[in-house]
Amino acid sequence: MGSLEAATVLVAPAPVVTTPPAQHKVFELKASYAPAAKSVPASKPKPAKKKLAGGCGGYVLEDVPHLTDYLPELKSYPNPLQDHPAYSVVKQYFVNPDDTVSKKIVVHKSSARGTHFRRAGPRQRVYFQPGEVRAAIVTCGGLCPGLNTVIRELVCGLHDMYGVTSVVGIEGGYRGFYARNTVDLTPRSVNDIHKRGGTVLGTSRGGQDTAKIVDSVHDRGINQVYVIGGDGTQKGAASIADEVQRRGLKCAVVGVPKTIDNDIAVIDKSFGFDTAVEEAQRAINAAHVEAESAENGVGVVKLMGRNSGFIAMYATLASRDVDCCLIPESPFFMEGKGGLLEFVEKRLRDNGHMVIVVAEGAGQDLIAKSMHFADTHDASGNKLLLDVGLWLSHKIKEHFKRKPGFPITLKYIDPTYMIRAVPSNASDNVYCTLLAHSALHGAMAGYTGFTVAPVNGRHAYIPFYRITEKQNKVVITDRMWARVLCSTNQPCFLSHEDVERAGQEEEEPHLPNIEGENSLVLKSPPL
Repeated sequence: MGSLEAATVLVAPAPVVTTPPAQHKVFELKASYAPAAKSVPASKPKPAKKKLAGGCGGYVLEDVPHLTDYLPELKSYPNPLQDHPAYSVVKQYFVNPDDTVSKKIVVHKSSARGTHFRRAGPRQRVYFQPGEVRAAIVTCGGLCPGLNTVIRELVCGLHDMYGVTSVVGIEGGYRGFYARNTVDLTPRSVNDIHKRGGTVLGTSRGGQDTAKIVDSVHDRGINQVYVIGGDGTQKGAASIADEVQRRGLKCAVVGVPKTIDNDIAVIDKSFGFDTAVEEAQRAINAAHVEAESAENGVGVVKLMGRNSGFIAMYATLASRDVDCCLIPESPFFMEGKGGLLEFVEKRLRDNGHMVIVVAEGAGQDLIAKSMHFADTHDASGNKLLLDVGLWLSHKIKEHFKRKPGFPITLKYIDPTYMIRAVPSNASDNVYCTLLAHSALHGAMAGYTGFTVAPVNGRHAYIPFYRITEKQNKVVITDRMWARVLCSTNQPCFLSHEDVERAGQEEEEPHLPNIEGENSLVLKSPPL
């Protein structure tokens, strides 16, 4: 790991305080609290300070903030789980304070131990008593299967494991903190919400007014905030955590990462992704049936994937009916030798039908050039995408109109929003439960300013800056992808430079610069 920059602070793990110091009511956020200084706006965001701890053999712990970092006299209490009949019988249920999770598990004999994150799970000491906790849950950004499951398990977990009875939902995203009333959440009220798609709390994009949000948190006596959302939402949560610390409030801010595109860095995967891939199979199967049943049939399916093509890639590999997969990471071209239109024509002549899967973010530069379209953005700052599926379908139809005696039948299927509006499947339900429990364990233990997710199969507490500094993308030269493609007899067209680069990538894989004839085309074996 490189040298520690000026914004880095070296601190030891959070201390455990067992003696009761003098209590400061302004920090406890009980009935009598000092009014918030509403006239003071939130300070401008500064580069995130990294809480690092070193060890032997090149070991580095990228730790997360703790309430005792700025409230050093905060009192701790025995974890009530030690007396809980369902947990007290389990030996070594509590996480060892020195347990960490390695960011990288494939190493050489001479490699340094590398970067680690604090392991998630219940601690022997907690910094909140059940009766003082007033937790708030908010969902932001786009929909994703599993949102309601996370909400349910946060509410039920706080109640059943820690005896917390005061949990409120913030309606309508971040704006709900200062523009809407809260809704009380109880185990009974959330009992069956996991069977529904969407989010019972509602959601929105934007509305990130940090000063107003923290004012509302203080005024409502909230001391645990659980934020469920993507990278933009997690950036907002990081700003809230910083402002809470600046004001010296006893309030834990915890993120649960959510993106259907699976493009959050560091973590193994995001919840809802498995459900989305499974649901996408329905659309691909329908496209294949339509294409196979017609003369020179072409099925085009557009799937979600703004900047990364994980859903399209996994759905393609799972289906085995897809002839061509187009993803944002691999620019392609339409006309000329080696172009997509030539491939479509050849496939139809050889097989009589074909299926194309395209991620929504693929080919955006080509569309913008052909339509002279200027970039626009939504409330979250995301670039508004043009409909690549419609554009691609039109281009294919126009191409074959110029081919006398070569009629085609093209069917375009767009299940984009259908696959994200369904309830989560069994796998994602279990995953959402583990995420929610890891999050609330961390908050009760006094950790703040972190997001929770599995890293190499182990749940960990990850600093906000780690998952917001860059997006996760498909590495199309990765050995694992090459192995999957080869095992399924699917040829992968890459340049010689890309193949050589794939053999050299050991540390941090990067995306190849693929242009023109070096485009990636994934093709299924002939039927």
